[in-house]
Amino acid sequence: MTSIGILGTGRVGTNLAGKLSSAGHHVTLGGRSPKDPTDRAAGAASRITFADQRTTARTADIVINATPGDSSLDRLTDLRTELSGKILVDVSNATRDADDGLPGELCHPGSSLAEKLQAALPGTHVVKTLNTMLFMVMTAPETLGTPPTVYVSGDDEKAKKSVTGLLGDLGWQPAWIEDLGDISTARATEAMVLVVPHVLRRHGFEPFAVSLAR
Repeated sequence: MTSIGILGTGRVGTNLAGKLSSAGHHVTLGGRSPKDPTDRAAGAASRITFADQRTTARTADIVINATPGDSSLDRLTDLRTELSGKILVDVSNATRDADDGLPGELCHPGSSLAEKLQAALPGTHVVKTLNTMLFMVMTAPETLGTPPTVYVSGDDEKAKKSVTGLLGDLGWQPAWIEDLGDISTARATEAMVLVVPHVLRRHGFEPFAVSLAR
């Protein structure tokens, strides 16, 4: 059993918390304070606990960043000490919203949030994944009509192996996991978010993932 801390108590964080807890992990959901709303995860599994984000980062073996991507860099840089020596799984996309509230442009063109996080947190092993799909697909990839792809980017091979194991616990089959290489490859998957708003405007919030077809 792994101790997993999830920073962010929105739809992404609570969705991941429920599935990982059901898989047997001890999960802590970290909000801005221990009293942040977490009703969507409460009762999902007995192993879910709640704490502030600093405590969550300090006490977990693996930390998942599910905070809003446009503020993640500042937020997580402030947790440098707590995240030192940890695996940080970054599932966020750093974008600025268009007028309709959907992603409009990248905050880090020519780079990526994951690369910025790795540079700001040199003592942390950053792994980028799960950022190329709607949140419900993260924990139920088998529900799509065609096999989806989840991409993995990171500099540390051992860290990526650990994250691949977590992806298996979320329902991702080995054939659906694409290791792209080092952390610089995250700029490619983060750029994929720019296709998402166009799909949503045409089809609504139906589950989908940006995947490879072979």
